[in-house]
Amino acid sequence: MFIELEPIFNNIGEKLDFDYELDLSDIDLYTYYPFAQPVRVKGSVFNKAGVVQLRADTIFTYSAPCDRCARHTTKDLSIPVDHVLVTSLNDEENDELILVESLRFNLDELVTEDILLGLPTRHLCKEDCKGVCQYCGKNLNDDSCNCSAPLDPRLAALQQLLSNNDE
Repeated sequence: MFIELEPIFNNIGEKLDFDYELDLSDIDLYTYYPFAQPVRVKGSVFNKAGVVQLRADTIFTYSAPCDRCARHTTKDLSIPVDHVLVTSLNDEENDELILVESLRFNLDELVTEDILLGLPTRHLCKEDCKGVCQYCGKNLNDDSCNCSAPLDPRLAALQQLLSNNDE
């Protein structure tokens, strides 16, 4: 979505509201497609005392496999978008301000970047997910397994001594 910013930059107190859906279904993260439904973007661009700010909320359903048990998880997330827009920069290395060279701004690119940077780094089906057994692969959230850890070969002689003492 392109926004015409000339009226915003030229008029103190000017405000432009927006409310639209952004399709991110073509984004491929780690061989799965987490954005099955469009992202709802609702916010505004406004000029307050000569400072142009962009504020928005993104609301979407995010799908990913659980990092511990690989069970498919779906969660509703909301990521805020909050930036100050400027038409020129004195310091080229300033990461806090968004440079708008032409007064026509592509909002989709900025919102997409903020969403991807704001995604959780760990995806769990539930906070106390037990994961899978490292030996048999059974999902420990469903049931416990009867696996025993394999004997460390360095301790085999000790095990043999313990077995001989039991006899």
